[in-house]
Amino acid sequence: MDAQCRHLLIDGYNVIHSWPRLRKYLRRGGEVARARLVEQVRVLHDVEGIRVTIVFDGRGDDIEIERPTPDLTFSVIFSPRGLSADGVIEQLVGTARSPESIQVSTRDNLMRETVRALGAESLSPEELEARIQRCEKQMARNLERQQAGVERAWRRRE
Repeated sequence: MDAQCRHLLIDGYNVIHSWPRLRKYLRRGGEVARARLVEQVRVLHDVEGIRVTIVFDGRGDDIEIERPTPDLTFSVIFSPRGLSADGVIEQLVGTARSPESIQVSTRDNLMRETVRALGAESLSPEELEARIQRCEKQMARNLERQQAGVERAWRRRE
């Protein structure tokens, strides 16, 4: 990942359909699959400290923005009916002050070419998954260090 990336845009359903472990949740309904993707991606937000926006195809007349955490830098967007998630992503990249600081995760080749032409970088769903796994390992290492520090502190008190 380019160290300058400060905003990761994710083509939600595209990534869900690309990951077998998430695709299976679609049988239970889109809501379950979406929640699992949000859960998986949150580690990137927390470990890398970047802005994350997951964009899904619309379900209403207006654009909807949800905040699954208290952080304003982690959002889920539902496009309005008649505008695809791809269209929302294109608008976000196209109107960004610094499109070079944006990465878009999608398997859609046309979308990948479009965001590159607008100045952003593209990231395949497999690259996104590998990045999440690296962040999960980093979180586990951080937790182990923290626990070891707590244990040392308790031993000194005994």
